[in-house]
Amino acid sequence: MTSAPDPVSRPTDYSAGSTSPGTGSYDSYAQSAPQGGYDPNAYNQGAYPQGGYDPNAYYQGAYPAPAAVFAQKSKVAAGLLGIFLGVLGIHNFYLGYTGKAVAQLLITVLSLGFLSFVSAVWGLVEGILILCAQPGSQPWGVDANNVPLSN
Repeated sequence: MTSAPDPVSRPTDYSAGSTSPGTGSYDSYAQSAPQGGYDPNAYNQGAYPQGGYDPNAYYQGAYPAPAAVFAQKSKVAAGLLGIFLGVLGIHNFYLGYTGKAVAQLLITVLSLGFLSFVSAVWGLVEGILILCAQPGSQPWGVDANNVPLSN
């Protein structure tokens, strides 16, 4: 009795010209596909500019430039808010650090003022650090978007 060929075994003969079914040659697939590497000119580029991506291409009309979205915040205003209203985290709201601001606010409000000295000292120290920092230095001379604070 003859045994049937094993359907799981892989052929070992990959020579050219062996295209009959069941011989395991993969040359028929390779001959139908185009040979060679990637051709960048093979696709029609249409109306796209050939010089690369221009980030200002869509902002040439009524829309503002993306950099104008983040205005500089005042270093003096942030420092004074930290010193006088730091117990509520107002300076962190002003600079965009919402997580720290909510933490300072919740410490003060949820403790009914009993732990407000913690937020007050925290705000006082941050206010002084903001006033003493050079504009653009990390972390006290920038806002949450890494825009330097103005003098």
